[in-house]
Amino acid sequence: MTFWQSKGLLALRLALRVFLGGAFLYAAWLKLREPWMLFAMAVDAYQLLPQWAVILVARTLPWAELLLGLLLIAGKWIRFTSAAASALLVGFLATMAFTYLKGMQIDCGCFGSGDPISPRTLARDSGLLAAALLLTMMSFRRRLAR
Repeated sequence: MTFWQSKGLLALRLALRVFLGGAFLYAAWLKLREPWMLFAMAVDAYQLLPQWAVILVARTLPWAELLLGLLLIAGKWIRFTSAAASALLVGFLATMAFTYLKGMQIDCGCFGSGDPISPRTLARDSGLLAAALLLTMMSFRRRLAR
């Protein structure tokens, strides 16, 4: 048994999948239970996208998060899903950090409304990104024993 096939790392990989999948499912659920225009307003507050793109993101991102969360928990296409989660979180974190450094006082939109960008939200998303990057690294290592 190699290092990457040890039971401890298999358990860590499972824990990371469930943790990240749960975070994406929770984020999707909070956005989908409210009218999509509330999330569109949060996306628009960043002042980065044209109106058509704001609408596209507001209508599709929660569904993408839902799908990504389900795939992570199920362990399907883990290389793709962990890399997609990492890429999405890099984009989220970079956008939030840029906005925070500009001094804009807006909701991050991460977990529904009422969550302003702050050092706490930046730390939370940094932790999610670290978990996603670790899972991505582990999933691209030699195939893990099941």
